[in-house]
Amino acid sequence: MTTSRADQVSHTARAQSFNAVAAQYADHRPTYPPALFDAIEELTGRPLAGSRVADVGAGTGVATARLLERGAHVVAVEPGEGMAAEFRRRLPGTPVVRGDGDALPLAADSADLITYAQSWHWTDPARSVPEALRVLRPGGALALWWNTSALDVPWIAEASARAGRHFGRDFSREQNDLDAATADPSGRLDFARRTVRWSRRVPIDTHLANLGSHSLFLVQSPDRTAAHLTEERRHVLDVFPDGIVEETYDVVLLLASAPPAA
Repeated sequence: MTTSRADQVSHTARAQSFNAVAAQYADHRPTYPPALFDAIEELTGRPLAGSRVADVGAGTGVATARLLERGAHVVAVEPGEGMAAEFRRRLPGTPVVRGDGDALPLAADSADLITYAQSWHWTDPARSVPEALRVLRPGGALALWWNTSALDVPWIAEASARAGRHFGRDFSREQNDLDAATADPSGRLDFARRTVRWSRRVPIDTHLANLGSHSLFLVQSPDRTAAHLTEERRHVLDVFPDGIVEETYDVVLLLASAPPAA
């Protein structure tokens, strides 16, 4: 198989690519449904209201805002300067500190819950798992989740296949890799898994801007990205001629509890 340009770009470059498009990311990325946070409360056995939460890889605050709405006390951790600046602009009353999951700038036993929304895959689990266990209070929990495309919806499967050809990747296989063994190869954490389906209806420009805010696009040349998004506009309008796109997602949630106090 021919290696695409995106595959040749370093993991670090992809992670840093969001900083230049922080406002686009904040404006167009999907949020998360209430049922996701219901599932977190069910699995942890405690309400989010009043919980001390560290939202790591918080980006522009998409997940942080939902946690705040549930009454959590949140400190955000974000490595990127551009993303952190956009976070402060949108959530000025919420503390955000620069750092990442491999070396959390947080005190031991200081969090009831650590969350990673769309961001655990930027960490090294050999470092981020021990860091999470250090920062969590005994009996606290680590929650990882990702909005993934609902590939059983025909038009979404076709769009994913086109993107796969564009990037030389198998996105369906990559989605299947969102499991406990990948999240923690050491096996120290016992993850429960939940999948929550939800959808949103957005103008086609929002849909395309959402696609264009993903790191695989951001590290390509602007011309190559524009060409793919122009082709996507044509395909999507064949399905949604009124220009209002129904995006359907499966949120994959992995949640593990820290050991109780000895």
